[in-house]
Amino acid sequence: MNAATEFAPGLVVQANATLHPLSHYKLIAFDMDSTLINIECVDEIADAAGRKAEVAAITEAAMQGLITDYKESLRQRVALLKGVTVQHMEQVFAERLRLNPGAQELVAAAKTAGLTTLLVSGGFTFFADRVKARLGIDLARSNRLEVQDGQLTGRMLDQAWGDICDGAEKRRTLLEVASLMGIDPAQAIAVGDGANDLPMMGVAGLSVAFHAKPAVRAQAKVAINEGGLDRLLEVLR
Repeated sequence: MNAATEFAPGLVVQANATLHPLSHYKLIAFDMDSTLINIECVDEIADAAGRKAEVAAITEAAMQGLITDYKESLRQRVALLKGVTVQHMEQVFAERLRLNPGAQELVAAAKTAGLTTLLVSGGFTFFADRVKARLGIDLARSNRLEVQDGQLTGRMLDQAWGDICDGAEKRRTLLEVASLMGIDPAQAIAVGDGANDLPMMGVAGLSVAFHAKPAVRAQAKVAINEGGLDRLLEVLR
């Protein structure tokens, strides 16, 4: 673990971190669940099937890094969602999903500074596409749930780039977008909270942990432990 200093209350910066103004960066990539939004969507969907505790335990273990095969852990959780209706997912979005404090402000500041914004999630397109639209994010990549007759089948659909958006896919996506933009990954910021965010955080010039698991806080250059996402702007002036 690198030595760290408290830049301000609840805002920790690694001693070896080189910080630049926001406009120095060209790309910012966000995790979604528990980063841009207040919930883990898979856990809330599972609530309809009476399996929230079981699914949430797997989610927590995966986010802590205790489960190393994220793809298999996600398949296990999605299998437990079989029979949940699209109507219930609509209710989760309308009644439970909220943007985390500071999300709108940070995305708006990034766009004003000329950064491309990217949402890259191990969650689901049903929610990711709506969060993308609500925040005006440029690009999004996530997982697609299979639906038949208005109900989840317990499976996910393959997509053109592969089967599941896990930590390796998050990393690959950040690098792919940076390459298409013609920028160095050092000009990217990656923001997340769980172990599956570490691969993309590891290749970005600036890694940011938001109310994150201990292993993620330990490796991030900036850790926001109190307050909203817009606290990142305090260190990027």
